[in-house]
Amino acid sequence: MPAPSLSLRIAPDLPSAVPGVWHADALGAGPQEAQPTGHVLLDAQLPGGGWPVGALCEVLQPLAGLHEWQLVLPALAQATARRSGAVVAVAPPCDPFGPALKAQGLPPERLCVVRASSARAAFWAAEQALRCHGVLAVMAWLPQAPAAALRRLQLAAAQQQQLLWVFRPVSAAPQASPALLRLQVQGLQVQGLPAGVSTSAAPGLQVQILKRRGPPLVQALDLPGCHPRLAQALAAQAQRRHAAQVVARATVASYSTATPAPGELAALQGRGHALDRIAAAMAG
Repeated sequence: MPAPSLSLRIAPDLPSAVPGVWHADALGAGPQEAQPTGHVLLDAQLPGGGWPVGALCEVLQPLAGLHEWQLVLPALAQATARRSGAVVAVAPPCDPFGPALKAQGLPPERLCVVRASSARAAFWAAEQALRCHGVLAVMAWLPQAPAAALRRLQLAAAQQQQLLWVFRPVSAAPQASPALLRLQVQGLQVQGLPAGVSTSAAPGLQVQILKRRGPPLVQALDLPGCHPRLAQALAAQAQRRHAAQVVARATVASYSTATPAPGELAALQGRGHALDRIAAAMAG
């Protein structure tokens, strides 16, 4: 006996807006507060028009320390200008540079950096920070975080209505997550950059929305990190640097084909360092 076929039928008289009912084909809209991200293209694709306040936002990226500040710093600058409270960074992969944060609108004195000796200590510190009334936002680098631990952070953020970002590697994408919003970010490849130049040097982000309260977003978002003319200038500079490095390597290789005498080795090494300095000067 063949299995009965199932079909989904939508009542034609179903109202378009019902209090407390969210339609899956539209961005979720509710009483939850949202903090604008500072990126217009991203705000247009997020429920409420920004980062959800009192909820977990999970950000996945290929390498920790590359893009998280560029992504969240505009929102932190706006939030700290309007509200009191500290921004707690738990187990960051590198020390935040205070002058750069200040130039982007985040006072360094509002930032508290917590170092952790283990993943368990980092999770504990993040949860305790979320339970403090004097904390405005928490940024936590938790590469290894089970779903149960993430749920505890989600509940703590909801109780105090705080901003919460958890940064994890791209390899965590197949794992289930209780995050209300889940993004994957990588460097934006600027047109004109050579193939051998890393995208981490590009002044922009490519953001893919993996999870949101709304329909899936198939196409990634390209968020420019600077003015288009500046991006072109940086691309041209990267091309010059890349070409100069190619010439320098070829010159060094031509010297290294012959076996040098012991007394000539130091001279060849000095020439190699001089060529590196010439390449840097040509790139500038």
